[in-house]
Amino acid sequence: MSILKIKSMELGPIGTNAFLLWIEGERDAVLIDAPPNCHDEVSKNLDAQDLNLKEIWLTHGHWDHMAGAHNLNSEEIAVIGHRDDKIMFEQPSIMSGFAVPGLEMKPIEITRWVEHGEKLSFMGLEVEVRHCPGHCPGNVVFWFPSEKCCFVGDVIFRESVGRYDLPGGDFNKLENSIQQQIYTLPSDTELFPGHGPKTLVSHEMENNPFVR
Repeated sequence: MSILKIKSMELGPIGTNAFLLWIEGERDAVLIDAPPNCHDEVSKNLDAQDLNLKEIWLTHGHWDHMAGAHNLNSEEIAVIGHRDDKIMFEQPSIMSGFAVPGLEMKPIEITRWVEHGEKLSFMGLEVEVRHCPGHCPGNVVFWFPSEKCCFVGDVIFRESVGRYDLPGGDFNKLENSIQQQIYTLPSDTELFPGHGPKTLVSHEMENNPFVR
């Protein structure tokens, strides 16, 4: 039985998934992705479980995954991201043409840049970072081997894939990321994407029409 607790929240103006993670009996929590205006819902769930938010892990720099981080951030909270999306974290206004009109987007200070293959630790659980460009340059996924789950941002969805027609997108890179970094995970690994329902590696290998 998994010791990792996962609260999935569909937030923001275009239904972006954010995931609150914690270990039962412990108080520290991690938030994967911070959609716009996520503060109230995240805070409600933290209070309900008596948790302290210690880190925010951003799968990538697109506005719908990180624009809410500035309302949650404090000096005590570490923010993780990949350097290839540095310009979007630091100058989010460059995405204004692709965002909801009038949305406030403030720069996000990344306190720790992560690289492909890096190992993180969450309450004693090993987490492997895999760099998966193609949807955007800096998309990373967070794989918990012992828990058989991976948080994949917008790399892959259930029977679909992330957009590759935005600036920095490239289908060939996306296809390679999925084949080399997602389909090489154990087949029973649950995939938690940035939009839509969760899926399994085995299901996508057999049924995804975009990447086989």
